[in-house]
Amino acid sequence: MAIHSGAGLEPDTGDAQLRLHAEQHLRALAGPHAELRDDQWWAIHALVVDRRRALVVQRTGWGKSAVYFVATALLRARGAGPTVIVSPLLALMRNQIAAAEQAGIQARTINSANLTAWDEIYTEIIAGAVDLLLVSPERLNHPDFVEKVLPPLSSGAGLVVVDEAHCISDWGHDFRPDYRRIRSVLAELPSRVPVLATTATANARVTEDVAEQLGGGDAEPPLVLRGALDRKSLHLSVVRLPDTPTRLAWLATHLCRLPGAGIVYTLTVAAASEAAEFLAGRGYRVRSYSGQSDAAERQQVEDELLANQVDVVVATSALGMGFDKPDLGFVVHLGAPQSPIAYYQQVGRAGRGVQRAEVVLLPSEADPEIWEYFTTTAIPAEETVRQVLDTLNADGEPWSLPRLETQVNLNRARLEQMLKILDVDGAVRRQRGGWTATGRPWTYDTQRYAAITAARRREQQAMLDYISTSACRLEYLRRQLDDPELAPCGRCDNCVGSSWTAGTDPQHHAAAEAFLDRPGVAVHPRRQWPIGMPTLGVQLSGRIPGQEQASTGRALTRLTGLGWARRVRELLATDAPDQPVDEDVFQAVVRVLADWQWEHRPVGVVAMPSLRRARLVHELARRVAQLGRLTFLGSLGYTTPAGVGPRRGNSALRLADLTSAVTVPEPTCRALAAVSGPVLLVDDYMDTGWTMTVGARLARQAGAAEVLPLVLAARG
Repeated sequence: MAIHSGAGLEPDTGDAQLRLHAEQHLRALAGPHAELRDDQWWAIHALVVDRRRALVVQRTGWGKSAVYFVATALLRARGAGPTVIVSPLLALMRNQIAAAEQAGIQARTINSANLTAWDEIYTEIIAGAVDLLLVSPERLNHPDFVEKVLPPLSSGAGLVVVDEAHCISDWGHDFRPDYRRIRSVLAELPSRVPVLATTATANARVTEDVAEQLGGGDAEPPLVLRGALDRKSLHLSVVRLPDTPTRLAWLATHLCRLPGAGIVYTLTVAAASEAAEFLAGRGYRVRSYSGQSDAAERQQVEDELLANQVDVVVATSALGMGFDKPDLGFVVHLGAPQSPIAYYQQVGRAGRGVQRAEVVLLPSEADPEIWEYFTTTAIPAEETVRQVLDTLNADGEPWSLPRLETQVNLNRARLEQMLKILDVDGAVRRQRGGWTATGRPWTYDTQRYAAITAARRREQQAMLDYISTSACRLEYLRRQLDDPELAPCGRCDNCVGSSWTAGTDPQHHAAAEAFLDRPGVAVHPRRQWPIGMPTLGVQLSGRIPGQEQASTGRALTRLTGLGWARRVRELLATDAPDQPVDEDVFQAVVRVLADWQWEHRPVGVVAMPSLRRARLVHELARRVAQLGRLTFLGSLGYTTPAGVGPRRGNSALRLADLTSAVTVPEPTCRALAAVSGPVLLVDDYMDTGWTMTVGARLARQAGAAEVLPLVLAARG
């Protein structure tokens, strides 16, 4: 499909009155001196007068939302139906509703957080009292929404908007399967319903993909308006530091010198939590933010940052699209994202309404390890997909996610993601009660998935090249986005020949080393058996009886955290030899034990069985017992030499394997029955937690009064 630009488009001079009205609406939204940019006007004209489809690719803060707010006001004045906006995030919806109300537009939202209000909102839509409706892409596949709300909206909408449209493309940095469903929704629209797609982060390939999915007919392809992506307020720098203590110390030293309030991005939840804890200890007003925080907590953190009640929010990428704080003074990355495009999107949070904003990247030598994990887990193997389809075809009845987990080796998040992709491809469908197969032929697109994986690896190399480049940094990012108007920014560290100093305050550095050297994080036991275990022949269900549970345990570190994490990742690497832990690691474990405020001191130590690291685990348990003058009670075992078999990706299958594979050898059973008091149960790594859950249950059934898990690393 051909891609067009807005250059040279000149609406008829008879549209002067319409432009006057458009700018009146813009001023209600943006202030008394606001004027439409040419591309804004061309987009509005295409939507309101020509009733066509348009894609606007413009930098963050350019005014893309003004296009659909103004177009909505003009179309409603002409008697058109409400605007429907597909928007990916609740935070983005909140900002959009507030802006719409400022412009005098009656806006409502339908999403997972307001299910009880759906009927009332639907009634308002029928009555014509809603000018603009925001929906999440997930709603497009919710059975109630599809049956009750979508048909009248599709036939009666005045304008359809796809916000953050790069999410449509699986070539993009933030692909979301539910977005691909939008294509079928657009195909059902009456021909004269205009459609607008907007994004700030789409290179040429993603732009072409999105434009093709917008459709519009061969005779009139979508109007594509691409603008320059320069942000004159942004001053980009890279500060390369030798290790994690120095990076934390740099933050503590320099955050007070950065303008206003800002965001520090990390690659993992554990790193966000730990960095926030350290900075709080150095006197900063700081909060952490991730997708694991509940909705109310995320809303509170956003509100505090908007109100400048905090100095910094340490966040994962969950605080990204949709968060709009015009005076955000800085963005610092503690570790590099795996794509320059993702990096540009995140730094775009800063400097929207101020003359200068600082953007600093503190790359880590561990970044490529984290990138590799995300790359290798993104696309399920073909045999796994076939297994899902075969299972759904087995009896024709809907399968819930928990039930399907008992048959397919994927965790719930990845299983749901895969089902959404299959749904868009037409191979499965969601209905009340779960998922069913459609019976339509389906082909695993090996070539496309391989190409996407290769593209991800090229993006990772491009991010490494960004870190090392001596050329203009902003120009480099703009080139990655195929910006048509490239030029050096004249502001970044490479352009001006200076950067933020790498120096740190010695007190902050000493504090960072002490903080990261502090071993020990709590690991909480499983309390509930997975759903559907009886279907696997395992008669476990409901709450785990208290007399069979483990107590809260300790790990030396979280595998994706800071501090000891890198050292432990080296020990637990796939190609690492099975040998006793080094003395420094053992002494760190000793400090974990010394700081553990247990109610009753343990009297014995038991090792978990291990095929890959049997010597490491056994020697660690034996040494802990020897040093603490505890009784070494032996190890749990496997019923067969093959042990538990390949690692499973979800709870049900993992637990089924473990219950049939782990056992208590007779000598260990006798030893457990002979002690009176808590025992430490030692392992190398706690991932899903089910290995330790099964081991603790067996130990307690053998006579242990309490089981205290102790591991080198926990997931997180």
